[in-house]
Amino acid sequence: MLKKKLTAFTLAALMMTTLAGCGSGGSADSAGEGKAEAAASSKKIVIKYWYAYGDKIEEAKQHMVKTFNESQDKYQVVAEHQGNYGDLHAKVQAAFAAGNAPAVTDLEIASTGVFAHSGMLEELTPYAEKDKEQLKLDDFIPGLMGNAYVDDKLYGLPFMRSTPIMYKNVTMLKNAGLDPAGPKTWDELEEYSRVLKEKGKVGMTLPVDIWYYEALVAQSGGQMLSDDGKKAAFNEPAGVAPVEYWKKLSTEGLIKMPVGDEAGATAGKDWANQISAFKFGSTAGVAGSLEIANGNGFELQTAFMPANKDYGVPTGGCQLVMTSKSTPEEKKAAWEFIKWMTSKENTIYQHKHVGYLPTRTSAVESDELKEHFAQNPQFKVAVDQLEYARPRPMENAYPEVENILTDAIQKAIIDPKTTPQDALNQAAEKANKLLGK
Repeated sequence: MLKKKLTAFTLAALMMTTLAGCGSGGSADSAGEGKAEAAASSKKIVIKYWYAYGDKIEEAKQHMVKTFNESQDKYQVVAEHQGNYGDLHAKVQAAFAAGNAPAVTDLEIASTGVFAHSGMLEELTPYAEKDKEQLKLDDFIPGLMGNAYVDDKLYGLPFMRSTPIMYKNVTMLKNAGLDPAGPKTWDELEEYSRVLKEKGKVGMTLPVDIWYYEALVAQSGGQMLSDDGKKAAFNEPAGVAPVEYWKKLSTEGLIKMPVGDEAGATAGKDWANQISAFKFGSTAGVAGSLEIANGNGFELQTAFMPANKDYGVPTGGCQLVMTSKSTPEEKKAAWEFIKWMTSKENTIYQHKHVGYLPTRTSAVESDELKEHFAQNPQFKVAVDQLEYARPRPMENAYPEVENILTDAIQKAIIDPKTTPQDALNQAAEKANKLLGK
């Protein structure tokens, strides 16, 4: 899914501007409900929790908040929906500047560095050390902890975490005479797409999403930035290869690469309507995609993203963070809530309800999830793929670099006169000016 990106410039502007109108976050109705809940719980410490995304994701979050509120009588959490990650981040920044930020918020992992360096986040290291026996920090899956630390300090706990995976319409593959066990490599994806084109279909409808691009760079043995984060590395051969691959398949009509704000929605619709046999998507979409497949009468399987030199994916999704200007009482409430939301029991619940990764080893090894995986193997793929996962870059300028990269990749694919190497070289030159600051 294409997402609005947070920029360091946006953060700086919002931190200097008090936008009181954004402070409440939700609609007038939700604000009224929040006041009513607070009034009814006057003896409790009331805190706000802001979150991103709706549908099954929102259902899961609201259920867990309701259960937390009912589980004890000290704290009351008022949960408010704030749009996608870009919307949420902008509203949290504005509310922080206005002095009324939520005590707890979802935070997309690649933005952790920007928020932490700005002073907006409470460091969680002392909280984790104090409650180490209860928290069991080493129970969190190591591959999901890379974006939780900034400068070796803990700022978030993995919550609804994801990796991109491949969704396959097995019925389309069988009808085309293709082995539903594949494709497992870039070459096989090209071969499958050629056969599907002969049947009047396309292999995949694919938006230019940097999250997917990061995966293909990893599969090619490369990285997005230099080790010190000061220079672009995506214009090296491993970063050029994915764009050359996409341009070739797009030019030959083997895949479809829409651009613009609706590109992600178009990819989803083409897959749902059986125009495309494959789609890349977050593991958070497993439950919803199964419903679509069942409703449209086709069989769905999930798989690793196809390999080039090797498999590889970035992690994604959000972690729970605490803002730094809350009162001591609110921070205590926020910490209890964060611990509860990231517990073994809740990561099992949200994984089964939505498809996000179970974040704890104890959850993956539980009898409940073993039985769930046996009955629903589509959910297990992302867990297995974690072996090849890596954290996302967290440099302050990286969100702006993503925007530059998106434009460059789109230009390389659409413009016959622009080579991928030239487009990425130009993007790297712009990125280096930002990264070197």
